[in-house]
Amino acid sequence: MKSVYYYETDLGLLGIADDGEAITEVFFAHDKPPDGAQHKESKLIKQAVLQLTEYLQGQRREFDLPLRLLGTDMQQEVWGALLTIPYGQTRSYKQIAQQIMRPRAYRAVGMANNRNPIAIIVPCHRVIGADGSLVGYGGGLHIKRHLLKLERQHLAS
Repeated sequence: MKSVYYYETDLGLLGIADDGEAITEVFFAHDKPPDGAQHKESKLIKQAVLQLTEYLQGQRREFDLPLRLLGTDMQQEVWGALLTIPYGQTRSYKQIAQQIMRPRAYRAVGMANNRNPIAIIVPCHRVIGADGSLVGYGGGLHIKRHLLKLERQHLAS
């Protein structure tokens, strides 16, 4: 049974969903909640919110949660690559395309990034344009900017 619960954070309202075994979604309030999910705060969701809170307070750099990312093979490759971007660093869409051995697929990388079901934990906010510009983020560029600034700030301290 899928569970979903909402939490107020410094970033606004976040929804977190699990399937009883793994976190399946972290999404912003304006995004559509998962179909058929029961509004319930599960033990796993509580773990996720604790780790997200620690991250947003600069006390956590890596997440230790079971994740279930459902998507195409290409999306899975991209999301796997996102998980390798170190805290406080960024990569371009082109660099991710090269990393997954599909050097011309930077637009497909952008689409997979856009469909990332587990925001923040799978750090799609760390992907930027080749020229260093902040482009596209499901939560809005102001949140992407906030997350990158938070990471740089706590990396320096």
